[in-house]
Amino acid sequence: MEQEKLFSGTGVARMMEEVLGCKWSLAVLDSVRRGVCRPGAIERAIGGISTKVLNERLRKLVRYGVLEKLSYPEIPPRVEYRLTGFGQRFVSILEQIEALERARGRS
Repeated sequence: MEQEKLFSGTGVARMMEEVLGCKWSLAVLDSVRRGVCRPGAIERAIGGISTKVLNERLRKLVRYGVLEKLSYPEIPPRVEYRLTGFGQRFVSILEQIEALERARGRS
């Protein structure tokens, strides 16, 4: 029963499959992790991503609870994204995967 929930459409394992399976999601997370938090700046930081794809990835990461969207009532409107507590833990897992990959490359 627990394993069914883990790999269901709402489980963390399923979320990881979707995020890890998308190079753009990883690039967006890396940008936000490095402090690039405004959509225009993220788009400039990631070569080759379109505005449409970036917005789709940002919405997906917000829906999964990895990022939170902050909207400021200014003229012109300002939007920023940042990692949630869950997102910080999620990114630490990604950093561990990167470390494993580096260690594997040295073997």
